[in-house]
Amino acid sequence: MRILLSILFIILTLTFFLIFSTSSVAISTIIDFMGQGDLSTGLIYNNTEVGGLSGITYNPEQQVYYVISDDPSNINKARFYTLKIDLSSGSLTETGVTVIGVTLLLTETGEPFTKDSLDPEGIAFSGNGIFIVSEGNLYQNIPAFIKEFSLEGKLLRSLPIPEKFMNENGNKNQGLRSNLSLESLTLTPDQNYLFTASENALIQDGEIANLDRGTPSRILRYNLQTNQPDQEFLYITDPLANSSFIAEQYNRQGLVDLLAIDDQHLISLERSFSLGLGYTIKLFLVNLEQADNIQDLPSIKQANSEIVPAEKTLLLNLNRLNILIDNIEGLTWGSPLPDGGRSLILISDNNFMSLQTTQIIALRINPNVVSPSGL
Repeated sequence: MRILLSILFIILTLTFFLIFSTSSVAISTIIDFMGQGDLSTGLIYNNTEVGGLSGITYNPEQQVYYVISDDPSNINKARFYTLKIDLSSGSLTETGVTVIGVTLLLTETGEPFTKDSLDPEGIAFSGNGIFIVSEGNLYQNIPAFIKEFSLEGKLLRSLPIPEKFMNENGNKNQGLRSNLSLESLTLTPDQNYLFTASENALIQDGEIANLDRGTPSRILRYNLQTNQPDQEFLYITDPLANSSFIAEQYNRQGLVDLLAIDDQHLISLERSFSLGLGYTIKLFLVNLEQADNIQDLPSIKQANSEIVPAEKTLLLNLNRLNILIDNIEGLTWGSPLPDGGRSLILISDNNFMSLQTTQIIALRINPNVVSPSGL
């Protein structure tokens, strides 16, 4: 059934792409498209299948990228890959992405993670290693986690997740929703703060996104000097971009990644999907300066006054690039560019399905945007 739905999705997506590909394109004045590369589904590297790449981060010292596979130790053991992405010519070609390493993630006992014991989705370079966020699974009683690993895969530390995000003791009336949980992960440039967010509303906070409204997600900030969460912010996603005319259960809209500019400013990545209509991917500038800290609210429904959410401004709708967009889930700063601009690298999760690919998109962002004065 999954294969038949995938075939139908690809056919319909290609049809809509061909219909609209001749329309005029207005790219953001602060964003330039520098090209795309891909890794084919089924690619084998060191006896592992390269796929499910749900998050990406950059190591500027070694000029390499780390990408997390969301394989829950089913196809191969939980792992992250090291990539080289060649932007030396000021563009990214189809063959400009190379896999150069794979590293297994290890538990506190030094063993690989067992089957279905995690669902890794986000990754962030910490200078000494990488943080990984796993969204867990409500129905299988697998808790979400945020852990730091060395670049050799050894567990270094774990960060506590607030009780309101958890479904402890079988409580299904609060916490993260399965498959709409923690996907995003980013560190501030000074390495002092880490951000993650719920893809959709916590169960006690509200409903999932639909065509009429977005969903009230929570952005969660950690102080890495204390290893404790110190602030939370309300983030309202856009509504669902389209509704599937095939099966409503395949509609999805949510916040899937964040990229820190500093401790008050971020770039967010929202993904919308409807079976038969494909993906809508948007980047937003996010400002937390005026947003209320909702850390002490177990449910936003309990607020005594209106909550001021994070301010967000559309930066780019990737569908206006006039390229076929796949399941984009990851976002990172990339290597510096000769003209002084910053590169943004995006990556897609191919779901280990033969009719999808791992898509890597390179964008150039105006340098004025990556400082608060540019917001």
